[in-house]
Amino acid sequence: MVRQYIDLCQEYNCRAKVFAKMRDGLKNKVGDPDLLVLFTNTTSHKMVQCVLSEVRGRGTTIERCHSSSMSALRGILDRHAAKC
Repeated sequence: MVRQYIDLCQEYNCRAKVFAKMRDGLKNKVGDPDLLVLFTNTTSHKMVQCVLSEVRGRGTTIERCHSSSMSALRGILDRHAAKC
């Protein structure tokens, strides 16, 4: 799914970083995104807290979605693609 997420984001002229698992150094890799999409059904609570603490106060739009389907991501990108 990671490759499919990246490809879909490229269709919307957005550059994507996809983190499927909590890894060491994650907070140093998040960067300063315009849009942060969190698939809450597949993401650990620890990972969500780590990422949210990194983007706090940076003006990042945060979109939470329970479903991690391609159609859910497409809907999010339809709403926010102008920001990318």
